[in-house]
Amino acid sequence: MSDRLGAPGAPELDELVAEGVSPWLDGLSRGHLASGRLTRLVAHTGVRGVTSDPAVLATAVGTDDVYRDQLAGLASADICAADAVRAVSARDVRWACDELRPVYRATGGLDGLVSMDLDPRLVRDAESAVAEAERALRAVNRPNAMVKLPATAEGIAAIRDCVGEGFPVHVTAVFSVSRYRQALDAYVEGLRRARADGRRLPVVASVASLPVGLLDAEVDARLRRLGTPEALALCGEAAEASACLFYQVYDDLFGGAHWRALAAAGAHPQRLMWTATTVPEREASPTRYVERLVTWGTVNAMTLPTLEAAARRLGLCGDTLMGRYRAAQDVWTRLERLGIDADAVARELETRTAERLAASWDSLYAAVDAGRQAYRPR
Repeated sequence: MSDRLGAPGAPELDELVAEGVSPWLDGLSRGHLASGRLTRLVAHTGVRGVTSDPAVLATAVGTDDVYRDQLAGLASADICAADAVRAVSARDVRWACDELRPVYRATGGLDGLVSMDLDPRLVRDAESAVAEAERALRAVNRPNAMVKLPATAEGIAAIRDCVGEGFPVHVTAVFSVSRYRQALDAYVEGLRRARADGRRLPVVASVASLPVGLLDAEVDARLRRLGTPEALALCGEAAEASACLFYQVYDDLFGGAHWRALAAAGAHPQRLMWTATTVPEREASPTRYVERLVTWGTVNAMTLPTLEAAARRLGLCGDTLMGRYRAAQDVWTRLERLGIDADAVARELETRTAERLAASWDSLYAAVDAGRQAYRPR
């Protein structure tokens, strides 16, 4: 990566921030923290939050010496694998939270957040998910930490119950409008429970993420298999149309009368986040999902290469989603006429994402265990 990203000067993504979009770094590692890179990104680029990734952490634990001292300490500790993984993750998240604390304070808790992964298999039982969320947040011990929970059918109850306990929640893997409505309902119901229990609503931040790149890749693969001119003309349109329809649901709920009582109690809207924003096609603009998904009150999570590209070549033309709901619905109407059903696509992507995340967590457990074994006293 070039030295330009994070160089002194005006924030390079201030144009994006001015449009109401918060740029976040997608993929936390201790190397970013120890090198001072995250500090520079926050100070000079305009990064306002960070998301973690178990696959990134697993690779870093296995290859980066910056984890050596902690792994050596954990080698002599009589703790289970889950506790060891939580300890490694918590140290990274705590450090990142401290780096972003000024942003958290300046934005009244809306930004400056760091989302922390939980093993997604825990959401099969909401009570277990709540218990692990509490353990993880206690281990980090910072007000700007969030826990990740997937918006699967099983995960909806865990989302509601965690919000009800006053935990900041990052809802992940939301692939359809119908599932997004369920996630929003769970958030609102959780806030109502939290308020009834006397919890402070301003500290319960939340985002819900649509992995735009994954959605486009799945729909485009189906369109290419059809191979007709009409099908090929719709390639690259599904994710943007879905984002637009998601925002319509967001706008209707948080602009309506039902939200006013919670807003008066200090509740924040659950913001939409665009993830999986890396563009794989060489001929396509690497900032396509940054430039085409611009509207107020949203978050765009970018990997370091996408952040670099956005800092260099971002060109915005104002809001790209608000008020374009009819055109977005027309895209999905045309897709459905071709046999591509939004809910069927979402179910396939939910299943695939759950399998990938489970494999990433298995790799993370193995990496931490291997590190502990390497330093275990003989």
